[in-house]
Amino acid sequence: MKVFLAGNPNVGKSAVFNRLTGLNVIVSNYPGTTVEIARGTMRIAGRRAEVVDLPGTYTLEPTCKAEEVAVHVLAQAQDTDVILNIVDSTNLERNLGLTLQLLKRRSPMVVALNLWDKARHTGVQINDALLQEILGVPCVPVVALTGEGVKTLAEHLARPKVSSYEFEDARRWETVGAILQKVQHLSHRHHSLLERLGDASLRPFTGGLIALLVLGLSLAAVNVIGEGLIQCVIEPIFAKAWTPLMLRLSAHLEGGFLHDLLIGKLDHGNISYGESFGLLTTGLFVPFGVVLPYVFAFYLVLSFLEDSGYLPRLAVLFDRFMHAVGLHGMGAIPMLLGLGCNVPGALAARTLESGKERFICITLMAITVPCMAQIAMIVGLAGRCGVGALTAIFGTLFMVWLLLGLLLKRMIRGESPELLQDIPPYRIPYLRGLAKKVWTRLVSFTLEAVPFVFVGVLLVNLLYTVGLVRVIGRVLSPVIVGLLGLPPEAAAALVVGFLRKDVAVGMLAPLHLSPGQTVVACVVLALSFPCVATCAVMIRELGISGTLKAAAIMLTTSMVVGGLLNLTLRIIL
Repeated sequence: MKVFLAGNPNVGKSAVFNRLTGLNVIVSNYPGTTVEIARGTMRIAGRRAEVVDLPGTYTLEPTCKAEEVAVHVLAQAQDTDVILNIVDSTNLERNLGLTLQLLKRRSPMVVALNLWDKARHTGVQINDALLQEILGVPCVPVVALTGEGVKTLAEHLARPKVSSYEFEDARRWETVGAILQKVQHLSHRHHSLLERLGDASLRPFTGGLIALLVLGLSLAAVNVIGEGLIQCVIEPIFAKAWTPLMLRLSAHLEGGFLHDLLIGKLDHGNISYGESFGLLTTGLFVPFGVVLPYVFAFYLVLSFLEDSGYLPRLAVLFDRFMHAVGLHGMGAIPMLLGLGCNVPGALAARTLESGKERFICITLMAITVPCMAQIAMIVGLAGRCGVGALTAIFGTLFMVWLLLGLLLKRMIRGESPELLQDIPPYRIPYLRGLAKKVWTRLVSFTLEAVPFVFVGVLLVNLLYTVGLVRVIGRVLSPVIVGLLGLPPEAAAALVVGFLRKDVAVGMLAPLHLSPGQTVVACVVLALSFPCVATCAVMIRELGISGTLKAAAIMLTTSMVVGGLLNLTLRIIL
């Protein structure tokens, strides 16, 4: 037996799903898409049942990939399966359109009237008994965040009903209006503080100020939490527990190919996890000691913004501007989150509907959006050259983002749909549901992305072990010196940038570059191929062919921009 959770976006389906399934959850992409579907289990009348949380949809006549997946999965439902229609009680009119479509399927069905407490607080009174009588299926008031009504809902899932309600598709919304007149009564009330804040965050001026505040706090939170976990938890664990084991293994191996492969190069008898490039040292530290803390921080902040209802407002504010580069407003979120770490930024591109949008978003982010660690290193290196150098670096990156986005918008085939975004009311996130969402996403990321990161580190390690990095440096030397005006030693930093861009920026410090060379080196390093962790996620999201296409764009852009920047700065300086 299966229970399919169907409903509009932002009606609390995930909260109901969490209440019904507990911790027995698996999140995976629907085959052939990047649309996520969560599956869990529950007991119904003593029997084990699978619960499937479908993507939110407004209609059974799909207009985007997420709705196509929801409709396709529902089409596979058996006679013994149950449709659990989650309805937002505060917006019954909009939700009943989908409910009537689901009733026509003649499948066993139960309606959950979620946000029942919010409806009462906002002056919306619904006669649930009369609604149940009209629709012919159980209609259960539920407050998923607190658990109110969930037990009754589970009991009704054991005895769902098939509706015999008749209506014409062409007059569906007239039917909805007639039902509302019978079952819903609205009373006057004043706007709450959260409602006033919700209105203010959609207006251009006040919304822009709120967006700057929220994004600033979000980026700061991602950085503080990520860095705090690295410095206070991860690094001490590696230093006190893992390093002694690796030094013992190093002494046992006594150098050679296997030592370089597993441990890497020692720094005065010690292990430098950022530079040793060993499979058991840097190979483990990069995914678990660097990427995972930032991913955890990102998911924590993202889940909070999702559950509070702010993300849709942010998307609306950025919508017009993002259309210039072939994206709608939701494309701003991966870009902004990429400032914390490109890995979760690339993962956030899954929220975009079309393949064209995902490719443009991930490519632009990987090329022009430096992560927080790289930004810190750039400020430290170029800051000594003055504010002008920093302005030149980040101003160039923004101009490349805009111009390349305009170009990709016209070059890449595919659709860039308009933003069709529901704006839910502000809500206080439910902490238990928030924690479960973060944990589920973190486990999913670990299983999906970390193996790719590990393999990428292994490949870079092999390049170093067999000496190919030095060969690549010599091959690139004419381009580095001739086109970019940098010393030959800078080639090694560009190669290392594939593993860790912040480390690569640090490798430029001993070269004593001039202000012009510093600007060129930082820009080229930021624009060139992303770090191995981001590359791994790109392969996962775009496929090998898409990643190779993005890589070609990156290398071409970095060389063209670096050459022009070098020529311009020589003339100016």
